[in-house]
Amino acid sequence: MKNNPKVEENFIWDQSMKNHFSIPWTFPKLVVSSIVLISIICIFYTLSFSNASNSSNQELNIIKTIHVIDQEIAPPVSSPKPNPPEKTTLRHIAFGIAASARLWDHRKKYIKLWWKPQQMRGIVWLDKAVKNGIDDHLLPPIKISGDTSKFEYKNPKGHRSAIRISRIVSETLRLGLENVRWFVMGDDDTFFMPENLVRVLSKYDHNQFYYIGSSSESHLQNINFSYGMAYGGGGFAISYPLAKALAKMQDGCIQRYPGLYGSDDRIQACMAELGVPLTKEPGFHQYDVYGSLLGLLAAHPVAPLVSLHHLDVVEPIFPKVNRVQALQRLKVPINLDSAAVMQQSVCYDKTRSWTISVSWGYAVQIYRGIFSVREMEMPARTFLNWYKRADYTGFSFNTRPVSRHVCQKPFVFYLSNALYNNNTNQTASEYVQHRVSSPECKWKMADPSQIERVEVYKKPDPNLWDKSPRRNCCRVLPTKKKSTMVFDVRVCGEDEVIELR
Repeated sequence: MKNNPKVEENFIWDQSMKNHFSIPWTFPKLVVSSIVLISIICIFYTLSFSNASNSSNQELNIIKTIHVIDQEIAPPVSSPKPNPPEKTTLRHIAFGIAASARLWDHRKKYIKLWWKPQQMRGIVWLDKAVKNGIDDHLLPPIKISGDTSKFEYKNPKGHRSAIRISRIVSETLRLGLENVRWFVMGDDDTFFMPENLVRVLSKYDHNQFYYIGSSSESHLQNINFSYGMAYGGGGFAISYPLAKALAKMQDGCIQRYPGLYGSDDRIQACMAELGVPLTKEPGFHQYDVYGSLLGLLAAHPVAPLVSLHHLDVVEPIFPKVNRVQALQRLKVPINLDSAAVMQQSVCYDKTRSWTISVSWGYAVQIYRGIFSVREMEMPARTFLNWYKRADYTGFSFNTRPVSRHVCQKPFVFYLSNALYNNNTNQTASEYVQHRVSSPECKWKMADPSQIERVEVYKKPDPNLWDKSPRRNCCRVLPTKKKSTMVFDVRVCGEDEVIELR
């Protein structure tokens, strides 16, 4: 096919026109793109420079600020440590003592033995007014309990004075005594050891709810009343916040329990409604027993002796003296080393095969033969149950017979005197044999009846109860004194064991 000159010419013309018109459109695109790119780059560098400048200024400001602080602010001084909380003392305790006008002249003698007018605060609450005695200034102030006639009392075996006595803590609180941490309840025949009471209460936070005391020695008493009840005769303590809570609700609480027997169970019923259990401390002693306390006191728990009760019921704690004289004698070791009074130590005389129990400040007992510590720490049954028909299973603790054989009957030496030696920082206490008739022993061994006196040497330890409870140790010391045994009582060594060696 031949080429058409016209068509070819037109094609060339079209291409020429196309090239002519494409130049003007391409050039502006390039220019616009270049301008946009340059603008973006300028903006980026401007922002970068601005950030760098701000960062530099901030660093400069920080440096300047640090420099100013270094110049103007002194180095920090360590703040002084806060003062430790004040220890509980007798001044932090308010006593509420339940008493009756009928027995006041007799029982106030017991209170005089332990009350310290210059150091202690409290009230004796009576049912009616009494005549003032010559030396009543040595006693706590006396007040008459409030009227309780509006309260019902329906127990046929008890006395409605229980309602009056149950309100003593609340009535003492309402007196508004300042700086009270604890309210302590007791009877007019309760003998307190104030220093040991402070030691016990110091273990607890008085800002919390605490109800502290102990149960009866009689299992049947605890069954009839409650193992969760503190017995008021042995004494109990209520912290200040709990006493406030009790005072607010007690009258209503009493109304809800008209059939209860005494004051103690009414207090415990209100504590139950407040949700507060009894915190038991074995040094509070109700002593619901009859007879001699020798077995109980000579095997006292490893705890501070806080109180003795039923002084008119049990025999005097020392023989051949009346009850007041016996307690006056006990005050001698209390004044020397109150923390250690009645604390039992057990040791052995190997050469004579004797077992010795030292109840410091009270009595020493010597037994023929070897007894384990486990047996010696059980109270010997020198006493009878509160329910006289009950046998030894009626006690709320383990006991043992006084002796299982006539030759095993103990020889008892009671405290006669005690002194403190400043040069040796030791107490020296003397114990004299209490001679009673005994059946003849046919054992062929050394006879303890030949011993007339016992001397015990011991260093006072006022911080004894700041440590974990542990029985003291004792050992027999050599002596040339005739008819005398000498003992050393001390804190047990780290690896010391109480055994026959």
